[in-house]
Amino acid sequence: MTENEHKRQPLSRAQKNADPDLDRKVKEKAKTNKRQVIPAPIKRFWKNHNLTKISVAVMLFVVLAIASYLLFLAKTADVETLKQSMEARTELIDKDGNSAGAMYGQKGTTVTFDEISDNVKNAVLATEDRTFYENNGINFKRTLLAVVTFGKFGGGSTITQQLAKNAYLTQRKTVDRKAKELFLALEINKKYDKKDILTMYLNNSYFGNGIWGIQDASLKYYGKSSQELTIDESATLAGILKWPEVYNPLYKDGKFAKDRRDTVLQNMVNAGYIQQADADANAQIGITSNLADAYVGKDDDYQYPSYFDAVLQEAINDYGLTEHELLNNGYKIYTGLDQNMQTGMQTTYSNTYLFPVAADGVVAQSAAVAIDPKTGEVEALIGRVPTEEHNTFRGFNFATQSGRSPGSTIKPLIVYTPAVEAGWSINKELFDEPADYNGWQPLNADQQWHGSLPMYQALANSYNIPAINTFETIGIKTGIAKGKKFGLNLTAKNETLTTALGAGVETNPWQMAQAYTAFANQGVMNEAHLIQKIVNASGNTIVTAKVKKMRVINEGTAQKLTSMMLGTYTNGTGVYAAPYGYTLAGKTGTNEDIDQWVIGYTPDVVMTLWLGYENPESEFHRLDDTSAGTASTVFKTMASTILPYTENTAFTAKNAYYVDGLDPIATATEDPVTTDIVNEAKEKAKDITAKATKRAKEVGGNLWDTIKSWLSSEIENVPKKV
Repeated sequence: MTENEHKRQPLSRAQKNADPDLDRKVKEKAKTNKRQVIPAPIKRFWKNHNLTKISVAVMLFVVLAIASYLLFLAKTADVETLKQSMEARTELIDKDGNSAGAMYGQKGTTVTFDEISDNVKNAVLATEDRTFYENNGINFKRTLLAVVTFGKFGGGSTITQQLAKNAYLTQRKTVDRKAKELFLALEINKKYDKKDILTMYLNNSYFGNGIWGIQDASLKYYGKSSQELTIDESATLAGILKWPEVYNPLYKDGKFAKDRRDTVLQNMVNAGYIQQADADANAQIGITSNLADAYVGKDDDYQYPSYFDAVLQEAINDYGLTEHELLNNGYKIYTGLDQNMQTGMQTTYSNTYLFPVAADGVVAQSAAVAIDPKTGEVEALIGRVPTEEHNTFRGFNFATQSGRSPGSTIKPLIVYTPAVEAGWSINKELFDEPADYNGWQPLNADQQWHGSLPMYQALANSYNIPAINTFETIGIKTGIAKGKKFGLNLTAKNETLTTALGAGVETNPWQMAQAYTAFANQGVMNEAHLIQKIVNASGNTIVTAKVKKMRVINEGTAQKLTSMMLGTYTNGTGVYAAPYGYTLAGKTGTNEDIDQWVIGYTPDVVMTLWLGYENPESEFHRLDDTSAGTASTVFKTMASTILPYTENTAFTAKNAYYVDGLDPIATATEDPVTTDIVNEAKEKAKDITAKATKRAKEVGGNLWDTIKSWLSSEIENVPKKV
């Protein structure tokens, strides 16, 4: 007999008589044994060490910690500025303090509480939050029911919770997001009255088809203001909130919008806002019968998409702000933007006939940057040619995001600057003749050899053999180290002779413009940047630019390099890029039939332009000239629209050609095409200036009206003597 079989033997009569309760005790013990899952030693250990109390204490601590964390988040969510930030749009301010346009994400036209029809308020409250005026931002009964039933019953966010979610949180349905939402709702409810909360909610709700806010939704769907909405129109718009993409009346001719509207109408009856007869009458109205679109978008605010793009990216990358914050928190972003220069640059690029078109119809791309060398502030920037397919905000920006070969524009940085620093005279004799570098036999763009010539002429004409030989003589590592000081992304893999011509190097107009500011600013390079400071909706400065300044070369070296590069525009490869009436120094560059560059500078501004196809791998997407051709034409036009807005400061360095007694081979002249574009740019600049002046007067007037109103109310409240 086994042990288990022995345990299952029934009790004898003698055992039962000796102890009448023995049978019951045995059965209870058997039940206990069946229920006992935790071994006895563990139970004793648990009891001896009071682990139950400790576990309860730990759980309470965790709950308290989570609650404290959520309360901290709510307290630090800047609820104080919620109303201002929701009503304001993020605005870009130019270097003169004028508005340059606005950026907005979830922003519609803002209206006040009294400018919204009571029909809308009633429809929304009946459907979204019937206890709105009674609750503290949270419907505790429904929230508790949702917790107890694990979300099967109850739940449903109040209007205040939805406002908190839209303003501060993601749309993902997670437990932690819901918890944060509850705490934020309590904070919002403490700070604002119910009218403010409902107004903020309606002004910042999404109504489908890219429309935010009740005012713009009213215009989009019914061609009228939100104050004029009827009961059935209000019910339709309130119904959209649950599922904007499907419940809007434009989707499938209102197939789903009608049922949703009728549901809202019945909700209004149940909430006591309208009678059943009113609901029935409005339900008979055709869902599409009153549709009318009078909405006008705000594309005019995006005057400078490439520049705005770069500002957003800088704020995100350098200052840790999110795109959502930047587009929705009503910031004022102060920048170094010169609207006249930016307008000139964009006007040049809007004349797309200036740019090559491939056999398959693809337009070549281009990008340009203009920087103030004394401050590093980017005054103008364009990221691509504005074709119909690519003229959007937040598109790819070739000015800041591309990686293209700089061609010969790298020579002053890694070849001739180290040579001058090594004591070479700008008149040092160099040789342009056939050479073989372990099988590599580079040629010049003109396919000719020019024999013995001074270094300044080799640079101005961008001859390759003198540059390669100089790079080799001064030391490749020395040249690479200097390139890094100029801000180029160079590594050990670039320690080859081909780097002297830009091969294997990736850069963009932003980086090259920054590098050349050292020549224009007597050897000092200020970090290129767009943002000066960022101010929040309450007027507090939350970001101040911290610009790195570095002396890359001494003043004497900068002067000598400028002396050589002045010849680029009078006797070298840049003669066709020279604007009429201005003196420039700089460099051109060509990377085979893939990339073209023109860089020009004065003591006041550094301008960089790149030209090439987005996908140069295609056999069709190749350039058929050098930088002396198309790129020079575009640059000359662009520079002619920018330079009139500089101080036209004269160079202190002398053109090496003039010092040597050589006349320029070409003198810049006016041409009709450039003149027409310059005049067009000037007219646009005047229009922008007029708009900026008007905005300033409006702001000033509104401010003065506010001050007068405040003073009047203060005077009226002063106790009068009797």
